[in-house]
Amino acid sequence: MEKLDMLIIGAGPIGLACGIAAKNAGLSYAIVEKGCLVNSLYNYPVNMTFFSTAERLEIGGVPFMTLHNKPNRQEAVEYYRRVTAMYQLHVHLFQEVTQVQQTAVKEYIITTTKQVFTAANIVIATGFYDLPNLMGIPGETLDKVHHYYKDPHYYAFQKVLVVGAQNSAVDAALETWRKGATVTMVIKDKQIGERVKYWVRPDIINRIEEGSIQVYYESSITAITPHTVSLQTPNGALTIENDFVIAMTGYTPNFTLLKHLGVQLSDDAYLHPTYDDTTMQTNMPGIYLAGVVCGGMDTHKWFIENSRDHADKIVAHIITLQKDLVAIHS
Repeated sequence: MEKLDMLIIGAGPIGLACGIAAKNAGLSYAIVEKGCLVNSLYNYPVNMTFFSTAERLEIGGVPFMTLHNKPNRQEAVEYYRRVTAMYQLHVHLFQEVTQVQQTAVKEYIITTTKQVFTAANIVIATGFYDLPNLMGIPGETLDKVHHYYKDPHYYAFQKVLVVGAQNSAVDAALETWRKGATVTMVIKDKQIGERVKYWVRPDIINRIEEGSIQVYYESSITAITPHTVSLQTPNGALTIENDFVIAMTGYTPNFTLLKHLGVQLSDDAYLHPTYDDTTMQTNMPGIYLAGVVCGGMDTHKWFIENSRDHADKIVAHIITLQKDLVAIHS
């Protein structure tokens, strides 16, 4: 079995950037992804618009062309597909990593659901969008409860409860309402989130103030049944009729994989992984982090635009170590 210089886990934009950097440097590599190409972006709402402008989402020096001021999800998915094809990246899709073993000769054996790889280094670029934060309430496992929101048409003319106050929740509330849904929002705080896109926040506030969308601030869901949802509000408990719950409660990085690889996490609520920000290497030699996963639960720290350079840092460090090793043996 060929020993790779790098095995990259995650075929999102930053994982692809790591593959490009490795290829440009002449390193052997492979990218494995448990879902489709840029799986997290694919699972974004179909009508989502990015905060960032197109040039700040570019990787590999490939221009991101768009007709809009800010690109949308469809344009981004197509852009990263074209970049992957242009560089002929070694991407292995629909393969989940199931086991990682370190051998006595300081290499890693990575087993996926389809094959086995051997690599000197592993780059974790898994983002944070794969595991939803659960509410932990009765009825959350019902089919009517969705932790991912994609297409508003599905909810047309239904009674929809949206949980959350940030961008995903606001988009879901506005889009389903515009498709004819009766929309109620449940928000644990006193207001719509301040991070909501500046061109969207006035829209949701206006819809709430005019009574088009009902909202319960400082409230929470206590139980879900096939036809109702029970709430706890500042004015007491109540139960409302309901067809669907869209729970935009956020997502969690794959801490299980990080722990399995021996990456240390901070003791606070953010669970920041340990790494050197000049090389992106963790406390485990040969294990690197790239992209949003670096922030742990602090998911508003890293984005595509400010973590693209992680790829170059990682590749530069691996090349330096390889040169040092050659010098030792020469």
